[in-house]
Amino acid sequence: MKRIISYTLLLFICSSLSAQTVIGDVTLPNTLKVGDATLVLNGGGIREKFFMDIYVAGLYLTSKKKDADAIIKANETMAVKLHIVSGLATSDRMSEAVEEGFQKSTNKNTGPLRDKINKFLNVLKKEEIVKGNVFEFTYTPAEGTKIYKNGKLQETIAGLDFKIALFGIWLGKDPVSTSLKDGMLGVK
Repeated sequence: MKRIISYTLLLFICSSLSAQTVIGDVTLPNTLKVGDATLVLNGGGIREKFFMDIYVAGLYLTSKKKDADAIIKANETMAVKLHIVSGLATSDRMSEAVEEGFQKSTNKNTGPLRDKINKFLNVLKKEEIVKGNVFEFTYTPAEGTKIYKNGKLQETIAGLDFKIALFGIWLGKDPVSTSLKDGMLGVK
């Protein structure tokens, strides 16, 4: 009887572990529920700066894809889950990095999105970002982009245009990190 219980427990642990992916010291779930959709982890990676890990990010889609441009432009439910793994990722530094990312992803044409970008930046500045914080940026065509910090909804920003610019930070032609982009696309 003890052997049966031990074997059952081992199977449960193994199946639980296979429902997750470990990147660095972060465990990402292989699926993520957004509204009525169950998204799958397309891939993930580590954002490094000056040889230091800053955050781990995972891209969640309705089905796995490798075409970054198609993902960016798709008007379908998707998400990025971002785990802060360094104390170097302060609110000020993250805001500066995100502003630079929006500049790159919009080809320096942030004017039409300025109000939406400012809403996003305000979330980052609202409360200090610390190691261990988890952000989720979820997009649904009906509601736009929802920004969660540690599981709490902070802001909703309407429009496919904003989602395209946001996801372009990681997946665009001039991404924040080529290795992170490759990881999120599952090509690395």
